[in-house]
Amino acid sequence: MSEVMLDLSGVNKIYNPTSRHPVHAVIDLDLAVQKGEIVALLGSSGCGKTSTLRMIAGFEDVTEGQISLAGHEIHRQPPAKRNVSMAFEGYSLYPPLTIRENIAFALKAERLSRDEVSIRVDEMARLLGIEAVLDRYPSSISGGQQQRAGLGRALIRGADLHLLDEPMGQLEPQLRAHLRGRIKHFIKERGLTAILVTHDQTEANALADRIAVMEGGVLQQFDTPEALKARPANLFTGTFIGEPPMNVFAAEAASEGGQILFHLGDGVQLGYADTDFTPELRDSILKRGSVTLGVRPHAVGIGIGGAEARVYASQWLGDQTHIAAHFAGASIVSVRHDRVNHAKGDMIGVDLPATNLHLFDTATGAAISHGGAMA
Repeated sequence: MSEVMLDLSGVNKIYNPTSRHPVHAVIDLDLAVQKGEIVALLGSSGCGKTSTLRMIAGFEDVTEGQISLAGHEIHRQPPAKRNVSMAFEGYSLYPPLTIRENIAFALKAERLSRDEVSIRVDEMARLLGIEAVLDRYPSSISGGQQQRAGLGRALIRGADLHLLDEPMGQLEPQLRAHLRGRIKHFIKERGLTAILVTHDQTEANALADRIAVMEGGVLQQFDTPEALKARPANLFTGTFIGEPPMNVFAAEAASEGGQILFHLGDGVQLGYADTDFTPELRDSILKRGSVTLGVRPHAVGIGIGGAEARVYASQWLGDQTHIAAHFAGASIVSVRHDRVNHAKGDMIGVDLPATNLHLFDTATGAAISHGGAMA
């Protein structure tokens, strides 16, 4: 059985609670992180992810709820007492110290020999590709180098928990992709527990064992990257996770002649055999009547037959083609892994297999089903 390293229970953060316009940034958050796990807090700006990270670190007070680390409540302790290491988005290096001294500063409390400190700092510098700037000062190096130095200072420390706030936001894409694998290997090899805050789902998918998707201060879903894409808990997660985003359509469901029919906009009708859905799901769909139908772009088949759509854009991205078309009073995007030539205005057939459909409750956005079975 896995050991819980970090546990957030009923955590709330309200800014300016006594003012006329309080901001409820984090709402009733429950989150358990296992020892040795990398968890990403993922969401758009203002979703509550950074407020959550800062409450864990101790830089923000917890309005309600509790936070436990390694079996001890920490939410009332000062930051220095929590044994938490943090890499800040804004670097936060000490200007009078060299990069070597900045990274080594995190080892001060461990009472290591000078030689051991030097070995560990050199190792960290090689990991992050900043060996050449170790003896320079923060003001004399680039923002990306400063960010890597700050990340190194956080990772080198022997802490119960490592917090990484947008740790590679200043790096160019190629370097970022290169470092992700190195950093994940470093964390996993040493059994560290880490929480990453990011708005970049590619980074979250590459680094994290599980991802906590947040929006409006509320945890939408906490699951593996694979599960978030295959079985989103609600419409928000379904459309937020994935690139290009999930295609969604309002639909009215009816039963006719052994089929489930979905009536979409502009008179488009999709028909599926009753046997494509479990009996429980079929009853649930027909009882609701109105549903939101979703399908991922990679699962949209195109060719001859199927419902008609008119192409308005076709892009070859070097390894896949993105085809966008007018469909059912909205737009639909299909991703093909070969080069497909369709000109603007071409009519194509769209195939949406039942095994790839996601259905959501129109009123609440909660998932009803994935691939023909109840969610």
